[in-house]
Amino acid sequence: MEQAGFIRNAWYVAGWSKDFEHKLTALRILGEDIVFYRGADGAPVALEDACPHRKLPLSKGRLTGSAVECGYHGLTFDGTGACVRAPTQEDMIPKNAKVLSYPVEDRYGLLWIWMGDRAAADPAKICPVPNFDDPSWGKTPGGTMDVPCHYLWIMDNLLDPSHVAWVHVSSFAGAGTDDGALEIEALAEGVLVSRWIYDCSPPPYYADLVRFSGKCDRLQHYECRLPSVAINKSVYTPTGTGGPDKSLPSEAYINISYNFMTPVDDDNSRYFWFQHRNTEPDDEEISQKMFAGAKLAFEEDREVLAHVHTGMANRKTPYINLGLDAGAARFRKLVERRIESEG
Repeated sequence: MEQAGFIRNAWYVAGWSKDFEHKLTALRILGEDIVFYRGADGAPVALEDACPHRKLPLSKGRLTGSAVECGYHGLTFDGTGACVRAPTQEDMIPKNAKVLSYPVEDRYGLLWIWMGDRAAADPAKICPVPNFDDPSWGKTPGGTMDVPCHYLWIMDNLLDPSHVAWVHVSSFAGAGTDDGALEIEALAEGVLVSRWIYDCSPPPYYADLVRFSGKCDRLQHYECRLPSVAINKSVYTPTGTGGPDKSLPSEAYINISYNFMTPVDDDNSRYFWFQHRNTEPDDEEISQKMFAGAKLAFEEDREVLAHVHTGMANRKTPYINLGLDAGAARFRKLVERRIESEG
């Protein structure tokens, strides 16, 4: 279960776009310290958070227009990482006075950062969100949560539809979530674990959201994509209308939870999410209620995963795997292969 390193040639979420302004913001991503800001034109910038002179964090300096000035001796760097001013030796900027810069991109209300080879940083590789701009779809507010565990424990959890029966009793649990057969599908860039559960009552979280009466057929769709994106889709249809070989009826309720994990380091992760539904696009009360319910469930996950991280790191006896871990094991293998290919 040990995982060395991180996938670097990939887009990760640095944070919500609205939270990055014309000021210095220090973050740690993939074990690297980075300073973010928006230049005078509003364009986002991400630089290595260390002046090359004595490694004082640039985030301890100040912005001057679209450049950042070190708070120790005033070395000033533009958005490309090049030194554009050396106040103590104005006529001789050191040739090696430069810092790393990282490609960044605003999309879907999120600021994304590419941590690897700049030449490979194609914005088209950012995880797509279908229907994001469709006015008939509703969105919840975006959430952020720090989780004191390695990001792959979170990915394992998001490829495990069964844990809801015990961890989320008051929200996502329901008939069939504890013992229903799971289907596992290998994707080009990830893994999908899913199952249809038939003729059941909606779980507590969805009881007031589904817009038809009576029991339902329920799809649990748990999909993880490289490097660390999880797409959890819940679909509810009237009993007898659901199933892998059937088209969804017009009254089908669809809720998609987009979950983005950003590794901070080996022991900490930052979790970003929002939910996207095919109903009530303008109902703010529903959006807030869904957000609150999801946040409560994710806090339940956080408590469990913090203990899992500590327990596995300090285990005194061997661990075991269950059949439900098959999807997570496949995803971990994909991660391992990608890291090896970058090495």
